[in-house]
Formats: sequence, structure tokens, C-alpha cells
Amino acid sequence: MDEIVLMSDPRVAAIPVGECGEPLVDVRRGGALLVDTRKQDPADAFAHLREGVLERLLEAQALLPPGLRLLFVEGYRPPSLQREYFEEYAGRLRGENPDWSGARIHAAASRYVSPPDIAPHSAGAAVDLTLADGGGRELDLGTRMNADPEESGGACYTHAAGIGEEAAANRKLLGAVLTAAGLVNYPTEWWHWSYGDRYWALVTGQAAALYGPREITPRG
Repeated sequence: MDEIVLMSDPRVAAIPVGECGEPLVDVRRGGALLVDTRKQDPADAFAHLREGVLERLLEAQALLPPGLRLLFVEGYRPPSLQREYFEEYAGRLRGENPDWSGARIHAAASRYVSPPDIAPHSAGAAVDLTLADGGGRELDLGTRMNADPEESGGACYTHAAGIGEEAAANRKLLGAVLTAAGLVNYPTEWWHWSYGDRYWALVTGQAAALYGPREITPRG
């Protein structure tokens, strides 16, 4: 899809979920991925993904040039936390743009935080990640992770212009290996990739999503 389809688009919510029942697993098992703790929560929910998503991340990492690794930052996010993030950002936009309609606020907020009812993170289907060198140092990808559109002047968009040659090359590399492994990107956030969720189903032309939101404590 060439257009930027936001998470708030009715076409995303219209995708049915054929929940496959695949478990959430801890991405730290085996130590194959570098895991950053900046989004760590008391239950360690952040470090979990659906099993099929983790398998694909490991496939993607194997495609990287020697000396580079994926740096995992956040996976599963409980629906209650997703709702908190969305409402906080929407409230900020509402305060900064008092003349905007509720629908415009909802759509604008979805550029940066997915509406809770369809959030890929809450299905264990999405991952926020970046690239690092062998010593675990993050590479330049143009903005900090989780930079919102206002802060970054739109540079958080995956295909933003003017981010510098090195950052553009790193984004291209990250996208190439993750796409080859079957994940799709949310184009307003270069770091957000998913598999098996409603957004993935829409982008790839699948009839249904494999994973729906979970309200559970991850294990494993």
C-alpha cells in the first residue's frame, strides 16, 4: 500500500480476528536478541511477543550484516496501558489544538499511539525496535525511538526526507530484513513493526488477523 493508512482508519477495525491461540513468549529466552529495558514494567510484559512474531524477528536478525543486531525495546502492552498512552497523547493534542474536532484528534493521535481497541501491541503482535552494533550501541536512524511527529517535525515517519544518508541507509536496512521476514511497518513510526495483527492483515491482503488483543499476564 503506497498511501499512509492510519490505525484509526475504519478499514483496520473492519478486519476480523481469527485468534489462533498462539502463546506470548519471553523474547529474552536464549539471549538471541538484545533487549533494552527502557520500557520495562513490573510484570515484564514488555519483553513478550507472540511466538510467531519472535520467530520472524530471529529470521530478520539472521539477515543482518555481521556485527549488527536488532535491539528490542517493547513488545506486548496490556490494553489498560495502551488506553492510558492513547488518552494521554490525545489529551495533549486537544489542548494544543482546541479547534480540532473529536474525529481529527482521534486520527491525529493514531499517528503515534494506536487506538486501544485495535492496538497491535496489545495483541502481542507488534514490536518497537532498532539496530545496534555488536557492543549494543544504537545506530543512527534519524530520530530517537518514540519521537512523536510534533517533536521530530515528521522525521519519525519511516520515509521522511532530510534525515541524513547514514540514518536513511540504516532505516532501509532495518526495513529490508524485517520485510523479508514477513513483518509490516507502521509508516508514521520507523521503529514499529508487526505481524499477524489487523494492520498487517490489511497491508498484506489477508482475510483476517491471526492475533487479537490479550488481557493476560505473559508467561515463559
